[in-house]
Amino acid sequence: MTPSADPLAFIRANTRLRPVPHAPEIVLHVADEATELWQKTEDELEAIGLPPPFWAFAWAGGQALARYILDNPGLVAGRRVLDFASGSGLVAIAAARSGADHVTASDLDPFAIPAIGLNAAANGVAGQIEAVSRDLIGTDPGSAVVLAADIFYERDLAARVTDWLSGLHAGGATVLVGDPGRSYLPRDRLTELATYTVPVSRSLEDAEIKRSSVWRFSA
Repeated sequence: MTPSADPLAFIRANTRLRPVPHAPEIVLHVADEATELWQKTEDELEAIGLPPPFWAFAWAGGQALARYILDNPGLVAGRRVLDFASGSGLVAIAAARSGADHVTASDLDPFAIPAIGLNAAANGVAGQIEAVSRDLIGTDPGSAVVLAADIFYERDLAARVTDWLSGLHAGGATVLVGDPGRSYLPRDRLTELATYTVPVSRSLEDAEIKRSSVWRFSA
């Protein structure tokens, strides 16, 4: 699968720059409607069966985690941070704006990497964020703080991510998760830090408001 010859043009043509509802200090290039963009993405890449375009929306867990970081900048200030499965780069941008020394934003979607760069530039933090397209599960990213939002929606992936993040926590990293209570959230390994009422798209979450929490790995 090869990304579009001009992914930035595709992103600009199919999204609009808007404030994030629960973190309006940040603006993102977001789409109006998920299904239509999903089809356009498959057409652009001449592929079928692609995952949803997570990079084009501000999901509930990401909004909660971004809000928490912006309100508690001491968690990341002066530290190296990893935003895992970054999508739009929302949480990475929140970390960069809160004074992180360096932020790695990882995602495997071929459109996410240029979207992260575009969104970082729109928020004036392009120089602080490095977008990478690598599967980091099972590796040691060397980050003092690891952030992950909206990742516990599929059983096998959630199991792999849980074991990996738990290992990073055991190694001394601060591991924070943003999640609205998705099916495979490992609550038994987490301590809840904050809960927010987050505006979301009904087409994504089957609701217009979603209670979403920030959690810290503790086991």
